[in-house]
Amino acid sequence: MADSDLVDETAHEVVESHDPRSTPRQEMLGAIYDAGLAWVHFPVGLGGLGVSRGLQARADAILQGAGADNAFFLNPIGHGMAAPTVLEHGAPELAKELLRPLATTEHIWCQLFSEPGAGSDLAGLATSAVRDGDDWVVNGQKVWTSLAHVARYALLLARTDPDQPKHKGLTYFVLDMQAPGVETRPLRQMTGQAEFNEVYLSDARIPDSHRLGAVGNGWRVAMTTLMNERSAIGGTSSVRGAGAIADAVELWARYPQRRTPVLRDRLAALWTRAEAQRLTDERARRSQGSGQPGPEGSIAKLVSAELNQDVYEFAMELLGPEATLYGSYELRRDIPREEYRGPLQQRFLRSRANTIEGGTSEVLRNILGERILGLPGDLRADSGKAWKDIPRG
Repeated sequence: MADSDLVDETAHEVVESHDPRSTPRQEMLGAIYDAGLAWVHFPVGLGGLGVSRGLQARADAILQGAGADNAFFLNPIGHGMAAPTVLEHGAPELAKELLRPLATTEHIWCQLFSEPGAGSDLAGLATSAVRDGDDWVVNGQKVWTSLAHVARYALLLARTDPDQPKHKGLTYFVLDMQAPGVETRPLRQMTGQAEFNEVYLSDARIPDSHRLGAVGNGWRVAMTTLMNERSAIGGTSSVRGAGAIADAVELWARYPQRRTPVLRDRLAALWTRAEAQRLTDERARRSQGSGQPGPEGSIAKLVSAELNQDVYEFAMELLGPEATLYGSYELRRDIPREEYRGPLQQRFLRSRANTIEGGTSEVLRNILGERILGLPGDLRADSGKAWKDIPRG
């Protein structure tokens, strides 16, 4: 049987045995995981079928077309970033323990990377992890952590050897967010929501069994996370006209009296860009096979971030004075994932973060220039220096 036929047949079997319209969410997502359709390129028994990553779109089209939830939308950091990192760098028993509750959204995940003094310069982070017997003791502060307030587990990058150059003295862990010494504080956004957080770590303990990769090899593990993050954030639906551009087209249909030739040309240009991105993403998915995304995943994230902002700027212009109306700026933390998108005005405000989160557009252009186009790299004055000897503000 061809791999594509296997994926189609398996997906149809799942929806026939578990009606997505009546099966509880976690039970449905568990059935999808057990059938190997959570990540089709993962090994059998760990949520996959061992086939090409490019076939995931076929499975999703059948499952979500029948009414199943999009697991990535419900648990984006877990589904898109934590799962492939745990699979590639974690012990087999750890992957078996963590992947299924991640796929069912029983355990939401977050990512503890950015710090107040090390945002775009991730390797400059100062959070420390010190070995104490079979545990690591962690102290530091993380910031801009999406979903930390509802997360059970976190991907954590910490410094374990300050005498090494900044990229070499890092180690990667899975942190239990319910462990003593972990404190989460909300960061209010201009939408009124607080999906971002500050996280303070005060003598938080992590068992060595929750380390991903070798001690001091955290940067390599982090690259797995970041490449998957950019590919996942930038990934578009395989359906033509889906995503943010669908909002603009729907709004255009709703207000025929506000159409002008200039706005029509802008909408046509936005739709063309969205379609070009969709086709580029589809080609990338088909060529990836079962391996990890490479630096070319930065293209998808860069393009989608800037396109989203342009789409919602167009929508605000088409709305006219209505664009200034907004329901409430009251601080809200416990928001169901279904409400995150909200009205168009909220999506416009939220889109301002797109070119910062998951790697700024400036950083992504450097990556593409250096790793794809072969251009000379930026001058790095701290190259080769021990982290402890690098001046910090």
